[in-house]
Amino acid sequence: MSGGGKMHILDNPQAWAEFDRAGMLQQVSGLPEQCQRAWEDALRYTLPSDYRGVKNVLILGMGGSAIGGDLAAAIARYESPCPIAVCRDYRIPSWVGPETLVIASSYSGNTEETLAAFHQALEAKARCVAVTTGGKLGSLAEEKGVPLWLINYQGQPRSAIGYSLLYLLRILEQAGLVEGKTGEVGKAVVLMKELRERIKPEVALEENPAKKLALELHGAIPVVYGPGFLAPVAKRWKGQFNENSKNWSFYEELPEAHHNAVLGYPNPAESKGKLIVLLLNSSLEHPRHEARLRITEEVLAMEGVPYRSVQVEGDNFLEQILWSVHFGDFVSYYLAILNKADPQSVAVIDYIKRRLAGLGG
Repeated sequence: MSGGGKMHILDNPQAWAEFDRAGMLQQVSGLPEQCQRAWEDALRYTLPSDYRGVKNVLILGMGGSAIGGDLAAAIARYESPCPIAVCRDYRIPSWVGPETLVIASSYSGNTEETLAAFHQALEAKARCVAVTTGGKLGSLAEEKGVPLWLINYQGQPRSAIGYSLLYLLRILEQAGLVEGKTGEVGKAVVLMKELRERIKPEVALEENPAKKLALELHGAIPVVYGPGFLAPVAKRWKGQFNENSKNWSFYEELPEAHHNAVLGYPNPAESKGKLIVLLLNSSLEHPRHEARLRITEEVLAMEGVPYRSVQVEGDNFLEQILWSVHFGDFVSYYLAILNKADPQSVAVIDYIKRRLAGLGG
């Protein structure tokens, strides 16, 4: 209860329906089960045997699909014998060829950038895979005889992150680029369910870390810092604050931010009252990252910029990434409620697509 006995809106889920008309809460809350289903579905697919032995990997995607690629690449970074890159564009790099594994990931199957890049990958005779619910990408994959991994999920593309990530990990596993992930996925699902018990709507504001963080962010611009393999998680948080919360947000990578961003803290001076820096911290990263985070806190304090640290939980990269994605998604949802925003709506994105369609090309 807030002052005067009035229930805080974050403790009154019945009031959320005014803003969450399409049920985004169920999509956010259901991530652990989605991950379990996604992995079970992924195990039913197989890659052709000649998809092993590639020299590089390119993941094509935009938005939530591309974030899945970023997260998969981060998990595979210290396992894969070959480089993994993510392409968010119409054109593919010149190094793509017959020894490249190209994974085209588009939830709708109609993402124009991904489709354009996929056509080029086919022309380059790359070893292609399509990940989608259908659409033009699904039809093209079937026409060209490309392995097609169908996503069995209904919701916003950004909410299908379990499929967008775990399908890619399974493809990398089958290509011989990472070790088997079944055990890690199972443990990550358990960890996410334990987290959900602490941050679900039924847990009161004063005992709910996700609600408390959202309340601190209300009226502010979150700037999310991610070190090492958590950099794409910081990007995910930024995107969820934009899409779910309808809130300005930015992200930075460490240690890169120590070579540029830190010099921008002084100005404009009035911005300091609007920013909150969120520092994601992992016990699995290089020990110098821990030192850099502590020094970042010192510099932010000296400059009068508010900050909050988030200690990520889990025993390996996959667990920590899924834990932090789940936590950040809940924070973005609660911030949407505080902003009185529809977390499902993508009206401006749809407007841009309509305008582009009208221009042709």
